[in-house]
Amino acid sequence: MSFWTAVVVLFAIACVTWLKAQRYRALSDKRADGDYDHTAREHELEREVDAMRKRIAVLERIATDEQRGKDLAREIDALRD
Repeated sequence: MSFWTAVVVLFAIACVTWLKAQRYRALSDKRADGDYDHTAREHELEREVDAMRKRIAVLERIATDEQRGKDLAREIDALRD
């Protein structure tokens, strides 16, 4: 290998390394800003969590509202008859 071939190879390696470092920094900055894309699985899990929170809110409202609970029990009994 000649001297100039070695210089070109080292230059190419340095360029690739610099480009990868820039890409890594850009991805780190996006993640720090909270601006990166979630995967499909993360979106699905977020939807499930939101649905569960809504269900829990309904159950809490039913459990804490005694009058509503009694009315609900009467309605269920009326539907059975």
